[in-house]
Amino acid sequence: MMQLKNYIDGAFAAPSNGRYLDNYEPATGKVYSLIPDSDATDVARAVAAAKRAFPEWSGLTAAERSKHLMRIANRIEERLEELAAAESRDNGKPYKLACTVDIPRARDNFAFYATAILHDASEAHDMGAQGFNYTLRRPIGVAACISPWNLPLYLFSWKIAPALAAGNTVVAKPSEVTPYTAYLLSEIVHEVGLPAGVLNIVHGTGPGVGEPLVIHPDVPLISFTGGTATGARINTLAAPSFKKLSLELGGKNPNVIFADCDFEAMLRSTLLSSFSNQGQICLCGSRILVERPIYDRFVAEFSQRVAALRVGLPQDPDTQIGAVVSASHRDKIMSYIELAQQEGGRIECGGHRVTLDSAPDGYYIAPTVITGLTMDCRTNQEEIFGPVVTVMAFDTESEALELANATRYGLAATVWTSDLKRAHRVAHEIDAGIVWINSWLVRDLRTPFGGVKQSGIGREGGFEALRFFTEPKNIFVKL
Repeated sequence: MMQLKNYIDGAFAAPSNGRYLDNYEPATGKVYSLIPDSDATDVARAVAAAKRAFPEWSGLTAAERSKHLMRIANRIEERLEELAAAESRDNGKPYKLACTVDIPRARDNFAFYATAILHDASEAHDMGAQGFNYTLRRPIGVAACISPWNLPLYLFSWKIAPALAAGNTVVAKPSEVTPYTAYLLSEIVHEVGLPAGVLNIVHGTGPGVGEPLVIHPDVPLISFTGGTATGARINTLAAPSFKKLSLELGGKNPNVIFADCDFEAMLRSTLLSSFSNQGQICLCGSRILVERPIYDRFVAEFSQRVAALRVGLPQDPDTQIGAVVSASHRDKIMSYIELAQQEGGRIECGGHRVTLDSAPDGYYIAPTVITGLTMDCRTNQEEIFGPVVTVMAFDTESEALELANATRYGLAATVWTSDLKRAHRVAHEIDAGIVWINSWLVRDLRTPFGGVKQSGIGREGGFEALRFFTEPKNIFVKL
């Protein structure tokens, strides 16, 4: 059985305690590899290596760091199909999704930041006869990068790439649920000759690896993507040491659909925004709000198309809905479907587990549409993070906004309308860090990404990420 290893100080290493965790393949429900169950001893070794490597790495020119990152990007491209197959097997997502979205985006993350640092510029402020100020942005030190299981290499690289580009060294912890492509990334950085200690990857659980990394005195900045409860815990642990934090957390995103929208375009996009990656994307629109004149038509036609989505093995090219990531997550999703019915919800389609003849123990759930719920019920307030959406009607623009903003989250939203003035008006009033108008998940690596309220602190993406991974330093020169 395959046994993954940590990558510390430029070398592959077993966990110091000799313990391993089982790694399950969601499609089959079977263990297919072992993951290091690392602890604070491994974290301390990795942080020490990163601290030793920092002076030399931060002392390189932007052009020199850029060459290292481009070599990683190119090697990801060369191993794209292998990485996509690994991502699909580890996460349960369709292979074609990993091949067209996840792995290309991981490649692009390294390429984007490799080139972005070549175009960064410092600020200067002329004060006339007195002199002038100029502002530099300096790397900080050892960055902790902690990523989730839903888009494993995609989000792992989105943190690591800007941290390295800015001149920091990194200790990274992938999710213990989906560690495989992080391990393959350690192979890649080893192959391309990234200097020892610049990137260290330590596998293990949150208590075993995450907490020792967050509280380590030599780790001044932390970038985390994951659940809101874990983000709150990290915030509590880091606050006494005044560490710099970026927390990209949960979402309960509204999809606001007005009657004057392009119905067919909206329907096609809403299928994707509801169920891409089995609904396991923080940007999925899990609350669908529909203007009453088209509500009945929407529920009927949308449910018909959802029921026709093909649930199947991730490697099958015809599969549209793969396996959810784990047995525990499957059970959590099913408990919310049961809760929705207890709260008065009506299952329009789905609502049950799917058993495949070729993989009877896999973690499959039929995509589910629920109506008849109130906005204040738990199903509409808590993040389910699975192939489950609710549909509600509204009568006025103000009611739509009230419903859209009626959760503790504020990550993303979608607005569908042909009225340009209303599109801008509603987008301005929705409490969210990202709003798509007549579209969904159109991403530009130059733009800021993140949410408001309990969806997080700070922004990732573009130069926002480079700003997070650096500190400004102002210098005054008297003439």
